[in-house]
Amino acid sequence: MEDFLTTPRIFLSPPHMSGAEMTFVVEAFDSNYIAPLGPMVDAFEQEFSETVGIRYTVALSSGTAAMHLALRFLGVDRGDTVIASTLTFVGSVSPAVYQGAEPIFIDSDRQSWNMDPDLLAEELERCRQKRRLPKVVIPTDLYGQCCDMARITDICEAYGVPVVADSAEALGAIYQREEKNGGQRGKVKGQNKENKRKLVHAGVGARAAVYSFNGNKIITTSGGGMLASDDREIIDKARFWSQQAREPFPHYEHRELGYNYRMSNILAAIGRGQLQVLEDRVQKKREIFEYYQENLGNMPGIEFMPEAPYGRCTRWLTVTLITPETFGVDREMVRMALEAENIESRPVWKPMHMQPVFKGCRVVGGSVAEDLFKRGLCLPSGTQLSREEQDRVIETIRTCRK
Repeated sequence: MEDFLTTPRIFLSPPHMSGAEMTFVVEAFDSNYIAPLGPMVDAFEQEFSETVGIRYTVALSSGTAAMHLALRFLGVDRGDTVIASTLTFVGSVSPAVYQGAEPIFIDSDRQSWNMDPDLLAEELERCRQKRRLPKVVIPTDLYGQCCDMARITDICEAYGVPVVADSAEALGAIYQREEKNGGQRGKVKGQNKENKRKLVHAGVGARAAVYSFNGNKIITTSGGGMLASDDREIIDKARFWSQQAREPFPHYEHRELGYNYRMSNILAAIGRGQLQVLEDRVQKKREIFEYYQENLGNMPGIEFMPEAPYGRCTRWLTVTLITPETFGVDREMVRMALEAENIESRPVWKPMHMQPVFKGCRVVGGSVAEDLFKRGLCLPSGTQLSREEQDRVIETIRTCRK
């Protein structure tokens, strides 16, 4: 016990301040804009929009709040269905239930661990035949890896179903999108049919995209989120609802119900400082992943989350798969061995269709996500992780096999 208490704790993904945040925070304090709204919020929204390449943004209290507002705008209501990734965090799905809708869960593919486009296509066709199409499809960009957004949006467009990207875990991730016929969708008579490729940010291409700045994300405001869309009407309405739906009167006038969902000026100041080092954080996350892979990837029974060929994963968390029949012990025994050394690790998200709260909901497939949950373990991946600390993690895992 004494050794455990004196050995420094290695956390999974702790916040990492750059130093630039304090300049903006002091500026916010000096201006006395402490409560929600203020010039820092406006600047953070603008700078974030420029970073991700999506025209309009609204800074909110959480990624879950952002998802809730997007689904409400798109008309998700009682008796509706929405389709979502099963391998995700519950905040991706719970806002649909807030609105009274029922989720349908789609399994992962092996290439990306994200929503399987083929299964999505099959389910949408089934829904069409039953004359009950979902209101929205919500694919998750898991652990910093983009889903195959172009395929998913193409499939959904054929059925007239909008896509809301859960990019909460993927800020900084890059997707290689195929621009058809010079950047326009569909065939144009007489136009050169040669396809071009364009690098875009995670979330681009969806009707709206959701991002998170929770304390463990690649950049953080301690808590907060962003809703982004090229559709100004979505963002304007979300901004209105997020401020308790207050009408433009000198008194408080409310014709609709709203929410207290706005980000504070202080948190936005932190976000501005964090945004300046986003690319540095991505590179560090990828270096951490590569070092784990170099030192553990050749061990029988150990493999790592693949990088889809269509983009750049941020490696927000380094995720390994442990096959007990080959490695000798299972994921949980490795997790407990790490914990005994005061090292935090975490199982892969438990699929939504396995969660008691969603018992009885339809799932399409499920075996891939179940396998990833059974064998998957997230390793310490904080961008301040030293090489010595990473070696501690690696040696503990190696010792498990011995």
